[in-house]
Amino acid sequence: MILFNQETKTFHLKTSKTSYLMKVLETGHLLHLYWGRPLKSENLDYTVRRKDWFSFVANTDNIDAFHLESKEQEYPGYGSTDLRSPAIELEFADGTSATDFRYVDYKIVDGKPALEGLPATYVEADKEAQTLVITLTDKVKNVDVELSFTVFEEYNAIARSVKVINKSADDVKIQRVLSANVDFKDSKFEMIQLSGSWARERHIIRTPLRIGGQCVESRRGASSHAQNPFMALVRKDATETNGDVYAMSLVYSGNFLANTEVDMYSKARMQIGINPFDFTWLLKAGEEFQAPEAVLVYSNEGLTGMSHTYQNLYGKRLMRGVWRDKARPVLINNWEATYFDFNETKIKEIAKQASEFGIELFVLDDGWFGERNNDDRSLGDWFVNENKIRGGLKKLVDEINGMGMKFGLWFEPEMVCPISKLYEAHPDWCLHIEGRTRSTARRQLILDLSRKEVCDYIIKSVSDVLASANIEYVKWDMNRNMTEIGSAVLPAERQREVAHRYMLGLYHVMDEITSRFPNVLFESCSGGGGRFDPGILYYMPQTWTSDDTDAIERLKIQYGTSMVYPNVAMGCHVSAVPNHQVARITPFATRGISAMCGNFGYELDLTKLTDEEKAQTKAQVAFYKEVRELIQFGDFYRIQSPFENNETAWSFVAKDKSQAVVSFFRTLAVPNDNLATICAVGLDADAIYEDMRTGKLYGGDELMYVGINVPDKVVGGIAEEGKELFAGMPSPVIEGDYAAFIWHFKKLINNKINYINEFTRD
Repeated sequence: MILFNQETKTFHLKTSKTSYLMKVLETGHLLHLYWGRPLKSENLDYTVRRKDWFSFVANTDNIDAFHLESKEQEYPGYGSTDLRSPAIELEFADGTSATDFRYVDYKIVDGKPALEGLPATYVEADKEAQTLVITLTDKVKNVDVELSFTVFEEYNAIARSVKVINKSADDVKIQRVLSANVDFKDSKFEMIQLSGSWARERHIIRTPLRIGGQCVESRRGASSHAQNPFMALVRKDATETNGDVYAMSLVYSGNFLANTEVDMYSKARMQIGINPFDFTWLLKAGEEFQAPEAVLVYSNEGLTGMSHTYQNLYGKRLMRGVWRDKARPVLINNWEATYFDFNETKIKEIAKQASEFGIELFVLDDGWFGERNNDDRSLGDWFVNENKIRGGLKKLVDEINGMGMKFGLWFEPEMVCPISKLYEAHPDWCLHIEGRTRSTARRQLILDLSRKEVCDYIIKSVSDVLASANIEYVKWDMNRNMTEIGSAVLPAERQREVAHRYMLGLYHVMDEITSRFPNVLFESCSGGGGRFDPGILYYMPQTWTSDDTDAIERLKIQYGTSMVYPNVAMGCHVSAVPNHQVARITPFATRGISAMCGNFGYELDLTKLTDEEKAQTKAQVAFYKEVRELIQFGDFYRIQSPFENNETAWSFVAKDKSQAVVSFFRTLAVPNDNLATICAVGLDADAIYEDMRTGKLYGGDELMYVGINVPDKVVGGIAEEGKELFAGMPSPVIEGDYAAFIWHFKKLINNKINYINEFTRD
């Protein structure tokens, strides 16, 4: 709900659990008043205070003791008395950059308008949201800024975006246009970011704010493995379940900046948007520029409350298409089984074995096209290598379909190898700067997606392959970041637009291909998690979470990813040991339980498994299918953090609390240690739950407040010898390094009195 108090000139944005208030001053400046728990009042005028901050802070409009620099603002510029980090910076025809944006008018509309050419959250009915558009203008330069605020009342989120409109007769250069800005009255926060590198993505970093600027950013041409386009400010006492959290997530896949500046008066300014570094945009007279969307979430229920808001919103109102609400298939991918060394016979052997385990999708990875026998060549040449796949792709697909499995295919459409027919024909189609070295990574260059003809080529070549056979899944990879960022066709004054134009081109390509093939399940990869961001999720409803498939490393990666992203967005797989990234040897059961944190699958040679591992695989697949929708669409709870403990635990709880899965991991064995207990979260305290492994009954209150016994070797034989494997676990106890255990609880009786009367426990 959005309210405007005409008398006080106050906007009140209300979700189910949040209030957000802004005020227009007599001078036309738009102030930020409040963001936090729901308020009844719409008049916070008493919070707008004045103080003389002395000579080094300028008087706004030369009004004594009125200093814009000391005020909390909604969308600050720079140079007209506010000297803090701006949300917008423009360069005008006269070479100056000072801006002074003031209120003009507003409108409130039901629903949510789409953002042209950009991914964004959406509504399925206008009643789901309201959108406030506030117009600010710089009267001297005749440039408008439209601030859009969409209030998702039930989803408890506010989506913000910005449009710059050049109404003048002169060109304007945009140097900085962030998507969201929030000024706080204090800085008593800690900042949470999701950072890492390739194979160590989205580790949780939590640090106290300090005076000055602190930011996370990407200058890599992608949101990147190193940083995720997300930032949260949390009160120092905030935990998983309690405390205030203020978060921003950017719906964008390119260079970004998430910045918090603590000023000289210890006030915090929180911002997110396109990274201003190496960015300008030439805005001709009469033109508009649309910035990406930022999603703001406030929670007074700690980090779990924040995560559930993002997971629910992104799962239902960012992801699109037929696969949004469909259970995702269990897959087998041949990459770590074969790398480039395969033929159709080997592929069919792996597929046949997979079908016997109940696996539902075979994914043929890199090496099926052109002359692709190694990393050196053929990216861009999207035609089948019939020396490897004799009889062609359709024949192979039909044969695998005949085994009862879907077929999927790997692409890396944004890239080109210098050794390729495409590069030979169009050497200027890659990003490059004339006269400079064309630096390769993984022996490849990046196609210039700012060019229409390049986008058209990708759309056609990929579409032709997808139309040639019954392909029902695509793994869309991208294995390098941008260097020598330049385009052969753009004029000099537009070269710093290339990185953003590339993203616009990529979004166009993805939109076109996914629209042509609506029934295909697209999974973004980018070297694992290099573009695990909301922008890509708009087009592709799941992401290859990381190239690191080690079960123990994945605990931190998956735990951190869950801060923002739904489990149904995570691709999680069982890999061979010693692990290919860290050479760690982990039990097969642990690998399975770790991978049951999203969309489950395998990335190894199934034909080389031992008989015991084959039995475990079959049991893992059967168990995952039983709990698949719970894991993919239930509520996720972080219980014990791998960043703080030798033990990790998390759980999945059905929306109606009818069942739950709880997973436990111990990294290193500890001699003579205490017996472990973990408390479930999110259950129905008044219900009775059955442990589906043992058949024992527990009250929901017991599981949450007393806890679950982690079976230890010293207590021994819980399950009978010879009993069918549960979730692929050959042992009913935790023992040794890198051990894991999993429970599945189902609600049995709603009324605990009935339980007391009717049941006794052994």
